[in-house]
Amino acid sequence: MSEGRVSVIGLGDMGRALASALLDRGWEVTVWNRAQARADALVERGAVRAASAEEAVRAGSLVLVCLLDYDTVRNVLEPAAGALRARTLVNLTNGSPEQAVDCARWAGEHGAGYLDGGIMAIPATIAAEEAFVLYSGEESVFTEHRSALEVLGVPHYLGADVGLAALYDLALLTATDMMYDGFHHAVALAVSRRGGSAAGVTEHLVPWLNSMCRIMPAFAAEIDAHRGSGTAPQITQGLDIHRAALDNKLAAAKEAGVSTELLDRASAELDELTAAGLERWNSPLVVRRVRSEPLT
Repeated sequence: MSEGRVSVIGLGDMGRALASALLDRGWEVTVWNRAQARADALVERGAVRAASAEEAVRAGSLVLVCLLDYDTVRNVLEPAAGALRARTLVNLTNGSPEQAVDCARWAGEHGAGYLDGGIMAIPATIAAEEAFVLYSGEESVFTEHRSALEVLGVPHYLGADVGLAALYDLALLTATDMMYDGFHHAVALAVSRRGGSAAGVTEHLVPWLNSMCRIMPAFAAEIDAHRGSGTAPQITQGLDIHRAALDNKLAAAKEAGVSTELLDRASAELDELTAAGLERWNSPLVVRRVRSEPLT
């Protein structure tokens, strides 16, 4: 085993980007993928092609795994379990917190250190300034391999709870999906009439969203403070203002022939808040609602 060698198992678009970034920074890299042809370009650049997943595991002290799902991770690594002892397994496969905990337990039973990770980048931006990766698990393991992990993107260590990286990863991806749902609705509305265009509305949408995103830390601080102490929330807005604006958005979508599915859901939730006797909106309502706690 070479202390300076990293093994990458799984050479989809993301796995190839991870291996490529490490090669660019001068790391010794061993790669393995079921479809061996996916390793060809990396081998031409100096990577070592492993004949099996077990050979890849034995080749380095740090083993990065980036596969479709956790079931695939276990199917690939089970035959190589005996080679994991004294190595560090960093699982960058998308999954749930519960799956991360189970995988960490399994790795520990075979003598391996374990980190779970969530990649907040697309393959094209791996190693770019804006790329970052979330990690959770034993801090000493993170510290030991930080120099290699920094190559992939800015590493953010979340804590010893090994499920945190998966939890935050899914939370961020969910927010992104919903943002793009809103983007597509906005574009559909903009191009429906009056000479509007996707480029035209996006030109104004991006700075607007950037401005609104700057408010999020204040909302987050309020939510945490409210949950911890029960203090009254400060950032509020009247539900009547929300209702008036939402009714206008619904009317515009219907007139344009654009689906109102997302807005209908928001309208139903607003009706629920109003029925509970609330007059003002505040971010802690979100926490109480999700946890099925009373809205009053």
